[in-house]
Amino acid sequence: MLKRHGKETQFPHDRGMRILFVIMALLGAFLIPAQASASTNCSTPWGSLAKSDPTLGTGEIDTIRSGQHECYDRLVVDIDGPPAGYDAMYVPEITADGSGTVVPTPGGARIQFVVRHPSFSTPALPNVAGYQTLRSVTWAGSFEGQTTLGVGVRARLPFRVFTIPGGHGRIVLDVAHHW
Repeated sequence: MLKRHGKETQFPHDRGMRILFVIMALLGAFLIPAQASASTNCSTPWGSLAKSDPTLGTGEIDTIRSGQHECYDRLVVDIDGPPAGYDAMYVPEITADGSGTVVPTPGGARIQFVVRHPSFSTPALPNVAGYQTLRSVTWAGSFEGQTTLGVGVRARLPFRVFTIPGGHGRIVLDVAHHW
């Protein structure tokens, strides 16, 4: 406080600091909660029923890789050529192409993921240890122009499948962390 002509007045910078404090408090009250709630909204309309596209492709499978995202885990099949069709569905057990032999696939539930592209050699499979939803990825073979993967997941959860076009296309399987 400063006394002038017998009256007490505030230092000019005190008033400015108070205004700055009020502005920062208001910004914090409105902006930070909005960002936090937006980043944790993971609802999906995907469902857990079978997804299918019967188109057969000619390009060979190059690689199989995985990734973790805030709301889902992802498996990507890279194709040497444009991507074609797929089948993905929850099954009690994964079976090998051609022989029908059961392929052990750890997880609380299993998605049989058939990619309608051949693979002339077994590509390296991604290690999904520590993922929130994916538990395992297994090779069930490639037979008559299609390749089957087993995807072990924590539980029966919503998933989606889509393709990314291009000369080196991709077929993507996303499995949500929650319903």
